[in-house]
Amino acid sequence: MESVVRGAAIYLFLWLIFRISGKRTLAETSPFELVLLLIISEVTNQAMVDSDHSITNAFLLIMTLTGMSVLLSFVKHYWPAANRWLEGLPLPIMKDGKLLKENMDKARVDEREILASARYTQGVDSLDQIEDATVENDGKISIVLRGEKS
Repeated sequence: MESVVRGAAIYLFLWLIFRISGKRTLAETSPFELVLLLIISEVTNQAMVDSDHSITNAFLLIMTLTGMSVLLSFVKHYWPAANRWLEGLPLPIMKDGKLLKENMDKARVDEREILASARYTQGVDSLDQIEDATVENDGKISIVLRGEKS
């Protein structure tokens, strides 16, 4: 039972940390963030396993972590209001061709990242060609070009 409690506690703690750290943290990782993720993985492993390295404990932890994920998906499905709290909402960072600096600061996004997303997804290289830009729940930036809005 201790392994289930440890697994659930670690799952909820990591969910909270990644939720607080922002959407962009998970969308694109730098080498530093990748190293940090590996360290978090090792520390998490030690915290969950403690001194029990048995295969039974491993199976129990895998079932607990998977169960937590399934539980949260059920919560989001049957209680739509929880989705906003669990996943957050898309954050507009450009509206009607104007940069929304406050939202850009919240999402830790700059003009270069907006342009990079616009080049990658739409093939444009000027902010003047962009009508709207939004940081989606998965951390990616979606772009709507001028004249595409319906």
